[in-house]
Amino acid sequence: MSMPSGVGIIDTMIGFPASDFAQYDFIRAQLKDKSTDFDFPVEYMFKQVPKELYGRHEDPIGLTLKEMDKYGIETGLIGAGGDISAKALKQHPDRFVGQGSVDPNKGMDGIRDMVRQYEEFGVVSFGAFNAGYNPQVGINDAKMYPIYAKCVELDVPIFSCVGVPGPRFPMWPQHVELIDQVMYDFPELVFVTRHGCEPWQDLAVKLMLKWPNLYYSTSAFAPKHYPAEIVNYANTRGADKIIYAGYFPMGLSLERIMTDMPGVGFRDEVWPKFLRDNARKVLKLDR
Repeated sequence: MSMPSGVGIIDTMIGFPASDFAQYDFIRAQLKDKSTDFDFPVEYMFKQVPKELYGRHEDPIGLTLKEMDKYGIETGLIGAGGDISAKALKQHPDRFVGQGSVDPNKGMDGIRDMVRQYEEFGVVSFGAFNAGYNPQVGINDAKMYPIYAKCVELDVPIFSCVGVPGPRFPMWPQHVELIDQVMYDFPELVFVTRHGCEPWQDLAVKLMLKWPNLYYSTSAFAPKHYPAEIVNYANTRGADKIIYAGYFPMGLSLERIMTDMPGVGFRDEVWPKFLRDNARKVLKLDR
């Protein structure tokens, strides 16, 4: 049950240190309490946010690659927006793959933007943050359906934040049970949850048993806090359904993640699937 070395880890949520924290302004715009004063809007949840990496003059791509090399991460899934990510995808196609963004409030302009990102950056997935849209949009809202249909058409998965959101705004758009209707209506859609599904992780497991194309990624959790239900599911019937995702440099350092990781009680046969194989399959990195 020990974590193997030399797997060639795929991190399905990684990024680059920015010059400041302006990337979170879209979250702060919706908040109504003092958490608007935080550099990182969910800072109250994380004890060791690597804020020292922000605002440094060092090359952000080089810094992330250095951290990846140090901890055996072969490939990182990065957001495709912005000049730094575009440069990383162009200069290091062997190390980074892109994830596009979606906005259900933009209607058909948003769908056309999905196609643009797919054609321009070769994105291998899209990411959604339903509680973070302004106005908020539920996972199973009609506004999301053209997005899901386009993901199916492009043959790429969608990664969606599910469960109580960290920022202090309403949680209703991300209730786990909302996934059920989506999977019923889009059986071809590959749907990967992000950010824990808490406090409904038991229901998430039940839905993964039910729906073949539903997966869970471990983003935004230090490994010591992976839900016991998820670890148990991976060790029993769900070895092919649980995918590693970090949270560097947003809320966790890779040092924190990988220092904790050996303590996760995965069975020997689960580790390579969790760290690499499941992501390769879902992102279709072998095609």
